[in-house]
Amino acid sequence: MTGFSRHRRSGVVFATFSGFEADLLRSLAAQLVELLRNESAAEVETDPLEALLDFSGPTTEPEDPVLARLFPTAYRDDGESAADFRRFTEQGLRDGKADAASLIIDTLEEAGLPPELSQDGLMIDVELDEGAALTWLRSFTDIRLALATRLGVEEGDEDYWLALPDDDPTAQAHDIYDWVGYLQETLVQSLGG
Repeated sequence: MTGFSRHRRSGVVFATFSGFEADLLRSLAAQLVELLRNESAAEVETDPLEALLDFSGPTTEPEDPVLARLFPTAYRDDGESAADFRRFTEQGLRDGKADAASLIIDTLEEAGLPPELSQDGLMIDVELDEGAALTWLRSFTDIRLALATRLGVEEGDEDYWLALPDDDPTAQAHDIYDWVGYLQETLVQSLGG
């Protein structure tokens, strides 16, 4: 995996993933979608205007630490304002994050990633226009926040992670966190130039 690059003439951002990498990325995005959807309010078919004006969202911070990290309390010192802000914004933010992660899944599958990975040597070429690239970038941020929260990653703890044996499952999960960070970094660089 060489990360993302930009075609000079077309401006399209592209990357080539091995089948394993593409499947891993799809799995991470799918887990994020599942987490976002499982705790979101049940969707009920309503009139579009009524749905637009529906402010019956959650008013308390999510119990899951990942969701609490993705949707922090806006007003720490004002519970009423925090509850109102969450009620008016959280469901829309959840939907946006789930849609962004779903775009990663859809793009990988449209590029040829089969539902079940069984083929060795499969390579997946992904091309993203600027809008899709920005959506992938936002989702990479959410995936990394989720991984960092689950792993307990903290600023300045690099020595701890480097000291873990390579066969430690936690070290392997941290390697995935680093890999998504690498993808994010190369995507940012590709969009910048």
